[in-house]
Amino acid sequence: MRIISPSLTAALLGISVSSCLAQEIKLDSLRVPDGFAISVYAELPGPRQLTLGANNVVYVGSLRGRVSALIDSDADGAVDEVVTVADNLNTPNGVVYHQGDLYIGEINRISKITDVGSKLNGPQATVTLNDSLPNDRHHGFKFLQVGPDNKLYFPIGAPCNVCEVDDEYASLNTMNLDGSGLTKIAEGIRNTVGFDWHPQSGELWFTDNGRDMRGDDNPGCEINRLSSVGQHFGFPYIHQGDLPDPNFGVGKNADDYTPPVLTLGGHVAPLGMAFYQGDMFPSEYNNTILVAEHGSWNRSQKSGYKVMMGWVGSDNSSIGSYTPFVEGWLEGQSNWGRPVDVLNMPDGAVLISDDMAGVVYRVIYTGFN
Repeated sequence: MRIISPSLTAALLGISVSSCLAQEIKLDSLRVPDGFAISVYAELPGPRQLTLGANNVVYVGSLRGRVSALIDSDADGAVDEVVTVADNLNTPNGVVYHQGDLYIGEINRISKITDVGSKLNGPQATVTLNDSLPNDRHHGFKFLQVGPDNKLYFPIGAPCNVCEVDDEYASLNTMNLDGSGLTKIAEGIRNTVGFDWHPQSGELWFTDNGRDMRGDDNPGCEINRLSSVGQHFGFPYIHQGDLPDPNFGVGKNADDYTPPVLTLGGHVAPLGMAFYQGDMFPSEYNNTILVAEHGSWNRSQKSGYKVMMGWVGSDNSSIGSYTPFVEGWLEGQSNWGRPVDVLNMPDGAVLISDDMAGVVYRVIYTGFN
């Protein structure tokens, strides 16, 4: 199925694209640092994880059963066509493109479409690689990446707010590209829906969402760093590296667990993250990390709803300054959008998905104020 974007439809009808978009997504409300600009790259229902394929085609997961391809055929920085490449799936949040194939992460299944770039003419059949994963929807959304070791990486979240879990849950895992060799590489991770490898150290960094129902500010959500296989990051015993759980933390020592690189605000819900790897932004943006804070649902005053940027220290193991990069989705106590994932593009631009407004944004550096 091919969907012409609302922006293209507006252009064909002779309607101002900016006026058409202003009623839907409040683009002018979004704030970026001086010298940067943000625009609408594509519009589609509920975009979640983003992955870059051949010929600058961007593939998009969702929670609505559909995986889409975004095609910018004239390379003008706005998508001309949205193509459905898979449909009727079980919450296909996770997508990653690798060597011509598109891998898709559903709740309990990882599958793929072989040579997906030659099949951009409608929904395709998916080939199951592994369907042995838990069926729990609570923290069951998958996020996929292919690591430097040519293996698939994905989480299995805790099936609860907070509880002691069976061995397979609250973990980060790998498997071979054919679905074999499922291996747990880290545990004590409540719910990560975003990770990336540091471009210099090669270490895996990931976000983690803190538990709920302990007040507005506790515990903080986390950014973590995996420095060795087998590390335990504390859940459900120790939160944010130093806060024992009132039920499960009795008798536990925080020193026995790996603390976060950075503790974020309570309930900001960090999801997708990426190290900036382009050469469009000024040099001071080298060695920075972009984090999509999806936003709180259970605070008396909402927080999150922004994309943050962290400056990684010279040791490549800490974050110094952590400041807003894109904000404006939250206006007072009302939010009209929720950022989900961040993707580096070959030209140095950055894409950001927003599953509430149904938008993928493009951020560039222009150098002009």
